[in-house]
Amino acid sequence: MVSATKSTLSSGLCFRITGAALRRASTASSRRDEDASCRPSIAPKPSVDVKHILRNPDLHRRNCLDRNYESFSNNPGRIAELSKMWAQLDRKARPLREERKMLQKSWEALQQSAAADVEPGSKESKMEKLASLKLQLKAIQGEADSVQAEIERLALELPNLTSPGITARDGPAVIEYINAHLQPTPSDRVRKSHIEIGTELKLLDLEAAATTTGWGWYFLKNEAALLEQALVQYALSVAMKKGWMVVSPPSIIYSHMAAACGFRPRDQNGEQQIYTLKQENDLKPELSLAGTAEIPIAAMKANKTLDYKQLPLKVVGMSRCYRAEAGSRGMDTKGLYRVHEFTKVEMFAWTLPDTAPGDDLPSPVQTVFDEMVSIQMEILQSLNLHCRILEMHPADLGASAARKRDIEAYFPSRHNRDNGWGEVTSASICTDYQTRRLRTRVRFADASMPLGYPHTVNGTALAVPRVVMALLENGWDEGRGVVTIPEVLRPWMGGMEAIKNEDVS
Repeated sequence: MVSATKSTLSSGLCFRITGAALRRASTASSRRDEDASCRPSIAPKPSVDVKHILRNPDLHRRNCLDRNYESFSNNPGRIAELSKMWAQLDRKARPLREERKMLQKSWEALQQSAAADVEPGSKESKMEKLASLKLQLKAIQGEADSVQAEIERLALELPNLTSPGITARDGPAVIEYINAHLQPTPSDRVRKSHIEIGTELKLLDLEAAATTTGWGWYFLKNEAALLEQALVQYALSVAMKKGWMVVSPPSIIYSHMAAACGFRPRDQNGEQQIYTLKQENDLKPELSLAGTAEIPIAAMKANKTLDYKQLPLKVVGMSRCYRAEAGSRGMDTKGLYRVHEFTKVEMFAWTLPDTAPGDDLPSPVQTVFDEMVSIQMEILQSLNLHCRILEMHPADLGASAARKRDIEAYFPSRHNRDNGWGEVTSASICTDYQTRRLRTRVRFADASMPLGYPHTVNGTALAVPRVVMALLENGWDEGRGVVTIPEVLRPWMGGMEAIKNEDVS
């Protein structure tokens, strides 16, 4: 993709500006300047591919509509309008620059002339003219900067382009299944929810959590707390065996880092997505609670240049994740299915772009993506969960994703909703959407080539609450009143084979 627009009138992209458009642009620029004043000096400077948008406005507009970003679908058209506005400013500034250049040379010649050869008042006249030209050019440059800021804002709002071959359709496509279905047809089996099971076995306390923090929070107790740690350790061990480097990332990040990764405090409809932290000093950079370890891990390489020999760079990290989850909480979201805080093991990788110069190997992005999905499948298969793998359609893709595959597990308690299916993992290809916004670059094997942008891939190795929920519901034995623990988790649970109520004889 092509580099971002320049910041001066002498650059390639040109803009024309008039009345109302300038006022809108100036307002946007002021908002941007206010935000920028709170950004640290080390904050990455986004490099948005504006030229691609200008060459393909219809493509970007259709992409917004296909992905349910209708409110941003007019952005490509506005960017095209603003690009024409800058052209007039550039044409207006050109003769002024030439005139200033000639006057500057004349002024320098006067400075070197003998006093007797200089006409009275000529120096003062040229100085006044130079000062006037400087003010005119400064005013034009200020208008151009306002338009530039508006273009950048509009471009940053656009979602990533969907990968070729991923077309808009009625819903996701089922690719394959994992493990046999425990209940292929309606049966008389008791379908207890994880809330009932967790209460009976003293594993959950939702009431206490509602008192301490509110609805959407929870206490895991006894064996469930151990189960959380066992799941984390098992997921990390699987990824480590595949050569993934383990990190323990922070859960608090700069809000501008979250936005660069495609996670904004509020979505396009103004609903809260992630939690922000109030600072005592308003001039300090805004902080947010990370919605996923993907954000701090991606930010590890912000403003850095990677060497092609380092790629693919594959990292797996465990963190607490925080989701504001705006909207009403219905019956289907009670318990652990949709919560505000949870533990998750996340995989993240930087790869060479598929179009890397001199790259004749199989797609580096696809190779890592396939490895992520295989790790997810291995973990869920060994946990004896019946799952299905879905290729997601454009309307289900987040801002950063060009392609996404979800894996849904079967939850007996959700049999009346989505036939029992619920998402437990996902894997996404984000191309250079994040690295451009984080200013993460790559140096290719051919040193004569300009620096490029690596592509990023991310995937959930394991999200604890929903997997705990699935294990409780699918491992429940009504006759014995116990939950069977998958064999792969037993080493981290002291060899325990089942969870049971010790008070029941």
